[in-house]
Amino acid sequence: MIDALLEIPVHVRGRLASALESGLLAPPATAMAIRATVGVGYEEPILQVLREWERLGVSATAGAAWLKSLRLAVSRIPAPDFVWTGPEAAGLQARDTRRVYEELLGSADRSIWASTYVFSDGPRAFRTLAERMDAAPELDVTLLLNIERRRGDTTAPDSLVRRFADEFWGREWPGTTRPKVYYDPRSVEAGSPTGVLHAKAVVVDEESVFVTSANLTAAAQDRNIELGLLVRDRALAVTTVVHFRTLIERALLRRLPDA
Repeated sequence: MIDALLEIPVHVRGRLASALESGLLAPPATAMAIRATVGVGYEEPILQVLREWERLGVSATAGAAWLKSLRLAVSRIPAPDFVWTGPEAAGLQARDTRRVYEELLGSADRSIWASTYVFSDGPRAFRTLAERMDAAPELDVTLLLNIERRRGDTTAPDSLVRRFADEFWGREWPGTTRPKVYYDPRSVEAGSPTGVLHAKAVVVDEESVFVTSANLTAAAQDRNIELGLLVRDRALAVTTVVHFRTLIERALLRRLPDA
């Protein structure tokens, strides 16, 4: 029944609710009665719904109230924004990856969780975030970064982490206020890593979530063909943050040394 109702456009469902509420239409109904009160084109799914309501003993008034509740519920489901990097093409409407990153990071009030597999030119990649942190010291910021073990590198895991930390804090991070940084310890295992931190996402104020194929590199932000979705959905944002926090609490992600 739900599938049948969702086949019906919102404005047609509105007319159906009005017809049921006013008594112009009631189960059982015919295709002719539906055409006369609701309109032409959706008789079959409406008949399917009305027959099911008749079987369940749902009155016309209750059916109208149910349709109104469905309209409110559907209207509150946030529509995602497509976010692209790549060549511009006539007729394609989407937001720009770099702009979305900068808008999200620059507007945060309470918290930021940001994860990326690769970044380049740290002073540029992290500039907006660092500026926001310096302007709002109370902002709680967590970065999730991958530490790469290059092929043939036999450096001990602890030394590899220390080398990354020294370079990150000394050359890549442009701000005076520092975020918390975590990494996947599997990526620095001796030999071939058994896993890496490959997620690319930003969660701001536990309200907005941006999931993207783009890393924090100039190529991914400005030139490559990359696709992401920006969703303003508190439930999804909180769920994402809880997942990251759980990985940290279970030591599946580890804190990068501060100095």
